[in-house]
Amino acid sequence: MAVATPETETLRLDVEGMTCASCAARIERKLNKLDGVEATVNYATEAASVSFDPASVSVDDLIATVEAIGYHAALPRDVVETPDAARAVRTRLVVAAVLTAPLVAITMVSPFQFEGWEWVALVLATPVVFWAGAAFHRATLLNARHGAATMDTLISVGTLAAWTWSTVVLVGGIDAHTYFEVAAVITTLILLGRWLELRARGRSGEAIRSCSSSARERHACFAAAMRCSCPWSSSRSATCSPSGRGRRSRPTASSSRARPPSTSRC
Repeated sequence: MAVATPETETLRLDVEGMTCASCAARIERKLNKLDGVEATVNYATEAASVSFDPASVSVDDLIATVEAIGYHAALPRDVVETPDAARAVRTRLVVAAVLTAPLVAITMVSPFQFEGWEWVALVLATPVVFWAGAAFHRATLLNARHGAATMDTLISVGTLAAWTWSTVVLVGGIDAHTYFEVAAVITTLILLGRWLELRARGRSGEAIRSCSSSARERHACFAAAMRCSCPWSSSRSATCSPSGRGRRSRPTASSSRARPPSTSRC
């Protein structure tokens, strides 16, 4: 929800599609080019904090600017239901690891090599490069449409170059080395890093939400306690109801003689 000030408004946009810090920097540059806009984009939280002049720029303009460079932006919702990205990456990682292990064995260990092992290497490497690494190639094409390059571009170009060269050598019968294992290993290791990153971000988000919830509960308890008045400064006889209203126990004659009354709060 936007926070209004006399001249500007500040709002938060949820941004989807970022794959590295350069994506966040690119979105930030595009937003800051708009008149009266000051934006900061956080890749870790996948959010943009935008201060803008509503007289010159609207919320739809901000969202359209992000959408125009290949990302998705929207105002935060009260209830956000997002797919488990870490689980999807983990599935591709497991498949890539299962296929890459024997591929590395037959290409790097001479006793495991047999006649025609290069064709087996092609069969094992192809799904790793094109299915497990599909997200890298998709992001590369999307960024290329807008004249940008990111880490996904480097990964995609590197793995496709190794696979293409090896396929040409194998099919053309050229006397040269093949590098199917290079393409598969790079894809698998990058997927491993992405999975660890997503899992860490998910745990961090849960910790932040838990801390925020605990802070709200402590604030509510403190406010309720401040509304509960005690008859004596050191007494703890006042009890608070869940609504925050307190009731005082009636002091006895012995306690009134023992201590002077006080107006302090518990």
